[in-house]
Order: sequence, then structure tokens, then C-alpha cells
Amino acid sequence: MLDRVEISVKAGGGGNGAVTFRREKFVPYGGPDGGDGGIGGDVIIKADSDTATLTFFRGRRKYQAGNAGGGGSNKRRGKNGALLTLNVPPGTVVQEVTADGERVLLTDLSKHGQSVIVAKGGRGGQGNVHFSSATNQAPRLAEAGDPGEEKDLVLELKLIADAGIIGYPNVGKSSLLAAATAANPKIANYAFTTLEPMLGMVETAKERFILCEIPGLIEGAHLGKGLGHDFLRHAVRTRVMIHLLDGASDSPVDDMIAVNNELSQFDSSMSRKAQIVAVNKADREDVKSRKTEIRKIFMDAGITPRFISAATGEGVKELMDEVYELLEKHPAPELPKEATPVLRPQGEGLTAERIGEVVIIRSPGLERLVAGSDYRDPEVRRQLGNRITGARLRPIFERAGVRPGDKVRIGKFEWTW
Repeated sequence: MLDRVEISVKAGGGGNGAVTFRREKFVPYGGPDGGDGGIGGDVIIKADSDTATLTFFRGRRKYQAGNAGGGGSNKRRGKNGALLTLNVPPGTVVQEVTADGERVLLTDLSKHGQSVIVAKGGRGGQGNVHFSSATNQAPRLAEAGDPGEEKDLVLELKLIADAGIIGYPNVGKSSLLAAATAANPKIANYAFTTLEPMLGMVETAKERFILCEIPGLIEGAHLGKGLGHDFLRHAVRTRVMIHLLDGASDSPVDDMIAVNNELSQFDSSMSRKAQIVAVNKADREDVKSRKTEIRKIFMDAGITPRFISAATGEGVKELMDEVYELLEKHPAPELPKEATPVLRPQGEGLTAERIGEVVIIRSPGLERLVAGSDYRDPEVRRQLGNRITGARLRPIFERAGVRPGDKVRIGKFEWTW
């Protein structure tokens, strides 16, 4: 089962605003009528119970939403970009990988239908109809659309099960899952028979619950040995753990301690989970002869072991009833709220930096205006200059240290202040 993938997503870019004018033959007063660009499509990740694994992402790494259309004449707004929805199984954790390689948790999609916007589409640029004024009744200015957000993500699937069966390889976990549920796991007499977690539904007299087999753990699993990380992440969500031990082992109690150490070193919260100790293979004569001895060792450590035989079904029903009673005492945690996208701040946000003889002005709004206008046209350059050096923005430039005679650059537009 593919349960961890790294992907890159890109939201759609916003459409450019239009520079158009009314041209109707019998309309006495023309004027600007360029419409705004559409909004770029968002990238959404959604939990879907019909999706079981992350296999969909195996052969492809990059995903992009639709770009928006540009504005048109008669104040027509451009078409919005198509949303891109990526379905993942419930239980998928979404993390963003930052530029310095750190992971930031975006959301934990724990239930069907829960979703999050992981990349926001760019906003559309304004058309020239917005730049008309008493002193500029024929504006040839328009804004370019914003690019969509780009992010690198890690998707990790952590199966949602009420109870999990843990233990060393080949202790009978698959046999116990088969005896307690209708699941049909592969059963064989060698280590790592099960290479992926298996789920099954347990029917008790009172209620049902989901049981998960966590494939065999070995010493060093918390470091990734024996596919340890792939196995351990699925035990994190369980509320109750059945620690299955081999009754024929030289020291079942030492096996239990070793596995618990691996759990706590992988995630300290796992050492605090409710746990039931079950000693398997109680039908074998060599285990029967040591039953009193094994029980005493565990009782001396303050643990009451349960003896079962997954092969014959002995004690399995009673064990599942006890698991359900323990689940009632440890209710499922409240599901996380759906993540709310953080919208990028709007406004000028003007900053100035002197590099050599040129003052570089950075302002999202002005940069969009420069990018969306044909500043090679002398009339457009004149209108840009008038707008940038107008009464509203002049004090901001002066506070930023721009002096008369300085060369000023915004985007690719440069002029003398």
C-alpha cells in the first residue's frame, strides 16, 4: 500500500485586466470599458472514503489548477480558472515543505468530505474601467493577474482504526485479525508475511469497532529498520493496542518491553495508549506447561496477561469484548476542524531599496499595474508616471527616501523621479 507521497501543486494564475474602449457608432460618450480578469483555480485536497490508498499519486508528481481568462470589452469579467480537487483517503495528513526543508502541518483530514485549500489561485487584474478619473478619462492602464501559489507537499496516510494489533513478526497478528474479523490477511510461517496494515470489522454483542493489524516491528523500527516508519505511523491513531506476544518465546515479557520501547521512541504519546497484553499460541503443549510461569512474571510487573489461541479461536471473543470495554473508556478524540486558507494581504505594501543609482520600489499593486500595461507606449508611460507620483503615493515615496533626480524602478518600468 502506498501511504506516503511527495507532490508539488500550483494554483491557477489570475487573468489580466483588459484595456478596451466603447466604440458604438451612436453612443455620444465613449470611455473605458475593459473588464477584470478571472480568479485562478484553487488546489484542494479532499478526504474521500471511496479512496483507499495514495496510489493515484504514484506516477505523477506535479499538479496544477486552471488559469483564469482575461477580461473583455463591455466590462466583461474573465472566466475563473478550474479548481483542482485531489482525493485522498480519510486519515491523510497534509504537510507543506518550506524552502529550508522544514515540514509544516496544514491539516489532518480525518473524516470523509473534509477538505483544505492547499494553494490559492491568483486574483484577477483590474481592467482599465477602474482607472478612469477626471484628469484621465481615457486610461490605458490595467493590472496583470496574480500568479497562483506553488507548494511542495507531503501526504502521509495514517489508517484510522479503533484498536491495533502490535507485536514482533510472526507472533500471530494476521491469524488473530482473521479470527476476530472477516478480513483475509496472508498467513505464513515467516517474518514480514504482512507488508502493509490490514483492517477488519469486529462484531461484539454491544457494538462494532475497527481492528488494524500493524505489521511486524523489530528492534530499531523507530529508526526505520524493517520498514519501521511505514508500520509505526499507522499505530499512532489507534485508541487501544493489543500487544500480541508469542507464548513459545524464550521471554515474552522481554519481547513486550522491546516493542514498547520502539513505540515510545517513535512517538512518546504511544507509550500512554491503553494496552492489553495477549499471549498467543495457548493451544500448544509447550505454552500450556509454562502458562503459570508466564502469568506470574507478568503479574509481578503489574500486568494481567490474556492467554489466547488465534489458530483455534480460544479466548478471542473474550479478548475482543474486553477491547470494546476499554474503547468505551477511551473515546475517540475530537476531529480537527477544517483548515481555513490564509488569504494573502492586499494593498500597496510599498517598500524601497536603493541598489547603486536605482531605487527599487516593491509594491504588489503597482507591480500588477506595470505588468498589465504596455509601458513601451509613451502615453502609457505618461499615465503610469502620473499615477505613481500622484498626491496619494508621493508622501510614501518621499518617506522611503526617494529624492528628485533618482532613477526609480517598479517591475520593468523605470523613470526619473
